[in-house]
Amino acid sequence: MGKIIELLKVGPVFQYFGRVFTKDKEGRYPTSSNLRIMHGINRISIVMFGIALIVMAVRYFTR
Repeated sequence: MGKIIELLKVGPVFQYFGRVFTKDKEGRYPTSSNLRIMHGINRISIVMFGIALIVMAVRYFTR
């Protein structure tokens, strides 16, 4: 049971979102052009997913 609870923790997910949407001013994480491009693509996909959820919710509640 403890293993399942460990797998369901979402704290690291939100930490990643914070890392993607903010600049690393302290230099804790390595940077390269490939990593910056990957984070940029992830930002776009997260924003698009959020917009899609909003559109689906609006459609659901207006029908």
